[in-house]
Amino acid sequence: MFEKEMKHIVSELSVPVPWGEIRGKVWGPDHGQPVLCLHGWADNCGTFNTLIPLLPKDFRYVAVDLPGHGCSSHRPPGVLYTFPSYMMDVRRVVDALQWSKFSIIGHSMGGNIAGMFSAVYPEMVDAVVLVDSFGFLPTDPKKMPTILRQGMDELIELEKQTKNKPAKLYTYEKAVERLMAGNDGLTEKSAKILLDRGLVQVDGGFIFSRDMRLHLKNIVRINLEDSLDFQSRIKASVLVIMAEGGLEKLFSEEDQKKFPPVILQGYRDRNHTVVTVPGNHHVHLNHPEVVAQLVSDFLKSKLLSQSARSGDVPTPKL
Repeated sequence: MFEKEMKHIVSELSVPVPWGEIRGKVWGPDHGQPVLCLHGWADNCGTFNTLIPLLPKDFRYVAVDLPGHGCSSHRPPGVLYTFPSYMMDVRRVVDALQWSKFSIIGHSMGGNIAGMFSAVYPEMVDAVVLVDSFGFLPTDPKKMPTILRQGMDELIELEKQTKNKPAKLYTYEKAVERLMAGNDGLTEKSAKILLDRGLVQVDGGFIFSRDMRLHLKNIVRINLEDSLDFQSRIKASVLVIMAEGGLEKLFSEEDQKKFPPVILQGYRDRNHTVVTVPGNHHVHLNHPEVVAQLVSDFLKSKLLSQSARSGDVPTPKL
């Protein structure tokens, strides 16, 4: 019943930015409690299509295509994609929506953006759900010079390779195969959901809408000490949902594997909730029923606690 109601009131969002627009989708009533939904790397806001209809209907869910993803504009030429830039994008979106207080659901990279934003703007965020995400992705300081050099060299090389070169064409079927080959945790149904916003039809076939610069090394990093300091600044309640076959299994290098347990223990030490569910990195999209009740109970408990403190549920401006 609720899922059908939600489908009828989904609308498209467009927020102007200096280089174009940030696009997205909106579910729920105008007066609903605001929830911003941030997708993972190389995905788009379609990643929440199956989950949001299962969540409480008295919330206003805004899922955005981060710049360079989905239907949103790519960043200007010569610019790399970094976490501070994504945080600024969130700031622009919530400013356009006139949200002074809101919750965030973030998957993977979207969760890392959520963690950092909640630390930098702690007064703006009242609840955070991290779906197969640690909220922070620390890097060994000794590796940062190499990472900086690699990211800058990659951009120069990509600009040379793609100058006056048309984007690669795919049939729809080949595009589905390509996406699934690069994301072995996606079901075919989930891949097609993401491709609704991840493909652009052109003469002769389809091209991927995402910016090729997304594949370059992220040059802006923080170390473990900084990550824990940021974590300590979060005032929001945090729910971390890790997938058994998800992000932690994607870490191949030994020095990477030592960071996640420390970050997760940091949440536990601050009385946040960390749970593990069966599934892979895209469990929220492939099998949303696995995480929906956890997210729903968490959001409803936050709404009740806010209502108890204020005597009423405030109506956000939209």
